[in-house]
Amino acid sequence: MKFENNKSGNGGVITLNNESEEIGRLTYTIFPEDHKLIISFVLVHPKFEGRGMGKFLVEEGIRFARENHWKIYPHCSYARSVMHRMEDAKDILLQS
Repeated sequence: MKFENNKSGNGGVITLNNESEEIGRLTYTIFPEDHKLIISFVLVHPKFEGRGMGKFLVEEGIRFARENHWKIYPHCSYARSVMHRMEDAKDILLQS
């Protein structure tokens, strides 16, 4: 499995792919002046659901935010749920 981050301007998409196809994606918007990344949407294609792929995408979003010294606001309810259960993400999570 491989992550690919396609950033364009203040937004982007992190995709998770296997050897032949896309498994899922996480879309985000960056507000650099506020040091904030908003996770807008996490999607895992139906045939890959139930295997933790969505959590892998959220973890990659967290890694990307940490690398850039941003906090995360998870607008996506799935990402919010995952992050609230992750003890090691409490420091980066912006509360709604």
